[in-house]
Parts: sequence; structure tokens; C-alpha cells
Amino acid sequence: MENQKLINFLNQLLSNQFVMYVKLHRYHWFVQGRHFFQLHKIFEEMYTKLAVDIDEVAERILMIDGKPLATMSKYLKEATLVEANADDEEDEIIDQLHHDYKQMMDEIRDIGFKLAEERNDEPTKDLLISLLGSYEKYVWMLSAYRAYK
Repeated sequence: MENQKLINFLNQLLSNQFVMYVKLHRYHWFVQGRHFFQLHKIFEEMYTKLAVDIDEVAERILMIDGKPLATMSKYLKEATLVEANADDEEDEIIDQLHHDYKQMMDEIRDIGFKLAEERNDEPTKDLLISLLGSYEKYVWMLSAYRAYK
């Protein structure tokens, strides 16, 4: 299938989004400390946005004649992000999320855009640009939060 490399990338992105979705729930549930209210709220905003992103990526895979992954074992196998491994300390959580969003951004820029361009797939490029913008916002917010200390 001529779209297979792009489909594979989108499934990897989908897998990363699912790992991040679960990670954000963990952090939302377990965050503690004096910034609890701020972080609890922003983590919920982040995973709610990811739920929408996940659906859009899965539907895009279907639109280009692919089949989105749909099991946790496949997500974990294809993801380049790792499951939550911070011990729920605030600084570790923020650092890990900052790293993960940056990694997804780098993969979109370095791989996703090129594959969509090769296929002359403007709708996929548009989706990736939209995702990149929202992930950049979270990187900016997390960076600003880290600077506060």
C-alpha cells in the first residue's frame, strides 16, 4: 500500500497519544503538594484535549485506507514514549511531560511532515500542524511553570 509509511507513522503517533493520555490521568489522580489545584486542572485539560486528538488521528488513518491500532499492547509496542515512570514528584512530572510533548513535536516535524509531503496529503499535514500547535502550547506552558520556581 502506497500510504503504508504514513499510516505507520500515524499509528505510532496514536500510540504515543494513548501513552500520554494514560500518563496524564495518572498524574491528574496522584499529583500532590501546594500546586495540586493548578496541576490537577491542567492535567485534566491536557488529557481531554488528547482524547479529541486521538479520535482525529484514528479517523485520519481510516480516511487514508489504514487501520488504526486499538489495543493497549499494540500501543505500548509501537509507542516511542514510555509509560509514566516518575515517582509522582511535581518536578519529575513536569519534566517528563515537557520531554514527551517535545518528543511528539520532533517526530511530527522530522517524520510526519515529510511522509505527508511525499504523499501530497494536505489534510494529514493540516492535522499534524494543528497537533503541533497545541503541543507547542503545552511545552510553552510547562516551560513557564518550571521557570516559576
